[in-house]
Amino acid sequence: MQACIYSTAPVQRPNIQRLTLNVESILLSSTTRNLLAVVIALKLLAKLNRVLSTLALNNWMSDKYDWSHEIVLLTGGCSGIGQGVVARGLARRGVKVIVVDIQEPSSPLPKNVYFYKCDVTSTSSIRQAGAQIRADHGDPTILINNAGVGQEGSILDKPESVIRLTFEVNTLAHWWTVREFLPAMLKQNHGHIITIASTCSFLGPSEMSDYAFSKASAMSFHEGLTQEIRLLHKTKKVCTSIVYPMWVRTPLVKSVTDCRVKVRQPVLEVEDVAKVIVKHVLGGHSGQVNIPDWVGAGS
Repeated sequence: MQACIYSTAPVQRPNIQRLTLNVESILLSSTTRNLLAVVIALKLLAKLNRVLSTLALNNWMSDKYDWSHEIVLLTGGCSGIGQGVVARGLARRGVKVIVVDIQEPSSPLPKNVYFYKCDVTSTSSIRQAGAQIRADHGDPTILINNAGVGQEGSILDKPESVIRLTFEVNTLAHWWTVREFLPAMLKQNHGHIITIASTCSFLGPSEMSDYAFSKASAMSFHEGLTQEIRLLHKTKKVCTSIVYPMWVRTPLVKSVTDCRVKVRQPVLEVEDVAKVIVKHVLGGHSGQVNIPDWVGAGS
């Protein structure tokens, strides 16, 4: 029988000390140090840019908000983002919210949320609602232009009535509500106007050209309004903000978001979008809010 022979030579193990020295040499090399310095510098510059942008948007000033006395007026608050939690999210924090909409609420409202039926495409309807709101509650200090409509269809086939309604609600209504409620904010040099736009402000998808056009117009209105408040009226404590959500799972774009072939981007949930908007409103400063924030440089 052949005998088994076992080697008595020591088992070679990795030289831990040598590996440690190699790692340290890599980390301490001038190239690595320079690269780390560049990365850190870029991150610090990005943070500094955000801070400076926020300060510039707020005219290098700040204002105080007493949320037990502020009045938020929200258009289109009976469905979609408005119903989804902007009204309820603010209400849970004790903020008084005035909802104006053409349709009635589908469920009971919290005790500090009040509904006024109003057609935001009608200047007379807005004036009437505005007078009643002021009589009942006082002047709104925050205006959220949230009402929006949209319907898919090609440029050649979409009915004229649908196209006109899209611009009436998504763009022109901003003019009428601002004309009604901005003067009181200017007089007090205190307030905030928030425009709910869309990432479609920058890119027009197929069969939603009118919607994208109206949201791009809302963006332009926001920019012009910001400059007028700052330079023409010189009321530097009146804030303006704009919000650019991506696709949100609401009845407004249900036919589009339900079609997986057309929509390849993420579809956001109403609650998630509303939380971001509520947080920004309570922050009490001007800004640009992208939802999700990776689609652009947020405020």
